[in-house]
Amino acid sequence: MAMELFNTLGSRVEPLSASENNTLRMYCCGPTVYDYGHIGNFRTFLHMDVLRRTARLKGFGLKHVMNITDVDDKIIRNATAANLPIGEYTAKYERAFFEDMDALRVERPEVIARATETIAEMVALIERLASEDIAYKAEDGSWYFRIARFPDYGKLSGKDLEGIEDGARVDVDEYEKDAARDFALWKAVKPGEHAWETPLGTGRPGWHIECSAMAMKHLGPSFDLHGGGEDLAFPHHENEIAQSECASHQPFARHWFHVRFLLVEGKKMSKSEGNFYTLRDLLLKGYRASAIRFLLVSVPYRHQMNFTFEGLTESANAIERLRTFARRIEAAGSNTALPEALNADLDALVNEKLTAYGAALDNDLNTAEARAAVFDVVRAANIALDNSSFGRGNIAPVQGVLQAFDAVFDVLTDRDADVSKAAVAWAKAEGRADIAPELLVAQSISDAEIEALIAERTDARKLRNFARGDAIRNELAEKGVLIEDGKAGVTWKRR
Repeated sequence: MAMELFNTLGSRVEPLSASENNTLRMYCCGPTVYDYGHIGNFRTFLHMDVLRRTARLKGFGLKHVMNITDVDDKIIRNATAANLPIGEYTAKYERAFFEDMDALRVERPEVIARATETIAEMVALIERLASEDIAYKAEDGSWYFRIARFPDYGKLSGKDLEGIEDGARVDVDEYEKDAARDFALWKAVKPGEHAWETPLGTGRPGWHIECSAMAMKHLGPSFDLHGGGEDLAFPHHENEIAQSECASHQPFARHWFHVRFLLVEGKKMSKSEGNFYTLRDLLLKGYRASAIRFLLVSVPYRHQMNFTFEGLTESANAIERLRTFARRIEAAGSNTALPEALNADLDALVNEKLTAYGAALDNDLNTAEARAAVFDVVRAANIALDNSSFGRGNIAPVQGVLQAFDAVFDVLTDRDADVSKAAVAWAKAEGRADIAPELLVAQSISDAEIEALIAERTDARKLRNFARGDAIRNELAEKGVLIEDGKAGVTWKRR
C-alpha cells in the first residue's frame, strides 16, 4: 500500500511520492531561537519525526532540511535587552533546542540551515523579484513583495485576496509599503539593530524570505514536501509560495503537511492561563521524556490534541506495560519449559496486527490506530504466556512487531534517567527552585549502585537472610526504585 498524506494544498489525501531517486526531499520550518521550546512546538517536530521514520520504513531515502531562524524582531529585541550580540544570544537557545530534541528522541534532519548563514541567497532572491517589478523598495529603504502580482495568492490557505483590504494586518511590521497586503522581504536598519550591508541597502531579512531562500538553496526551486505547524499556513507558507514561485516560475512544494495545535487541559496554551509548558518544565515536575513523546505522537497530527497531566501519567503507564512485555518476551527465549510448537492462532493474529499497524501509518499517519494494533498483540501474547500456549516459534514474530513499533514510536529503550539527570543539572545551573523533590531523590542513586544493591539482595536471599533482603528493597523504594522478582530474575525500574 502506498503511503498517503493529507495535502493542505488542495485539501485532500494524496499518495506521497519522491520526485528524485526515491529520496523524499522535504523542508520543515524550524524554531525561532529566542527562548526555550514549548510542548506545542515539539508536537510539530515529533510528528515530522513520525513522518520521516514511516517514510524510511516504506523504502524512501531522506533529504530533510530544517531551518533555524536566528534573526528576527523578537531575537533583536531580546538580545538588545540582554546587551548581547544576536549570535551569542541565540546560541544558548539553539543548543537547548537540540538538547530537547535529543531528549524526545527526534531524529536530526539531514541538513540544518541557519538564516544568518543564508543572507546572500536571500538578497539574490529579492533582486530576482525586483528585476520583474514584483519586489519594490519603499521610501525608508525596506523592500516589499507586491501580492497583486501573484494571482494564485491564497491557494494554500483558501484566503480570499479580495477580502483582505488595505488596513488589514497581513504582515506584522512597522515599515511603510504601497498596500497593507504586501509583506516585507528586507527591512531597513533601525538605530541599534543588527544589520547587513548589501546591494539592497543596510538592513536584515523579513521572516518569509528566509525560508524560501534556505529551502531553495538546499532542495532546489521545487521539492516534494513542506511541513510545519498549522499556524504557519497563513501568512508564512502562503508568502513562501508567492515569492518562490514568482522567482522560479515552478511549483514550490508539491505536498504541504501541517500539524494541528494542542490544547492544555482544554484551553489554549498561554502564559496568562498559567498552562504554558516547555519540555524542561515538565521534566522538572518529574515526568518522563518518553511519556511526553508517546503522548504527543499518539494523537494523529491532523487532530487537535488536548494535553492533560492525566494523559501524561497514562502514557507513562502504557510505556511501562510495553517495556515489561518486551522483557517478558526476551526472557521467554531462555525458558526451557516453553513449548516448542508454534501457536498458530496467535501467529495469525500477530501477522494481522502487523499488517494493520503498517496500514494505519500509511493512512495519513494514523498513529492512534497503529498504537492500538500493537497493544492488541501485547494483550494476546500475554494471555498466551499466562496459559502456557505461547510457543518458542512465536517469539520472533512478536519481537518483529515490537521492532516495527519502536522504529517509529521509539519509547521501548529506557533513557529517561539520563534525560532527567541532565534536566536537574541544567535547573541547578539556572538557579531554578521548581525541581520535584522525588526527582532529586531519584538522582541520589546511580544505576550501578542499584545493580550492586540488587546483587547484594540476591546473595542475602540465597543465604536466607531475608531481613537484609527486605531492608535493601525498602532502601531502594525510598530512593524511587521498584524491584520485581520473576521467573527470569530480578527486574527494576525507577518511578
